[in-house]
Amino acid sequence: MRIHYDNESHATDFIRLNEAWISEYFQLEEGDRALARDPMRIVREGGSILTLTNRGAVIGACAVLREDADTMLLARMAVAASERGKGWGRILLATALQRARDLGARRVRLLSNTRLAAAIHLYEAAGFRAVQRGPHPDYTRCDIVMECELPPVDPSGGVLPAGPAPELEA
Repeated sequence: MRIHYDNESHATDFIRLNEAWISEYFQLEEGDRALARDPMRIVREGGSILTLTNRGAVIGACAVLREDADTMLLARMAVAASERGKGWGRILLATALQRARDLGARRVRLLSNTRLAAAIHLYEAAGFRAVQRGPHPDYTRCDIVMECELPPVDPSGGVLPAGPAPELEA
């Protein structure tokens, strides 16, 4: 198993996996088609595409998109149907949160649908909490917005516990 960051040769797999899971539960929307035309714009706009390979095949993917200086949007997380239930989603999620932290994010948001109970449970286990419920203005399939605060990074290289950042001596 290996996680790749921003591998342009995996862009078609990123789109393939996402279109497969979206089509399984919902319908593709214009935002999906726009992203399929240029997935690497995520990287150019300050985000990152993560792909997970096992034995050389891309079996999972997700992205973190830049919303603002402090916030990233976790999006497009998908695992191949034949690989679900093996813990790959948990690995992708943990890696995406670390990637967002490495890119300077203090919080991560995501859009989902409450029908996806396993995904919602995974997000809650990782510290996400619902911040908005109901129809979303951009994606008809989304009916929940969740958010997770990322613990600040300790200047010595570790992660500080969640909560207010401690005062550091100069």
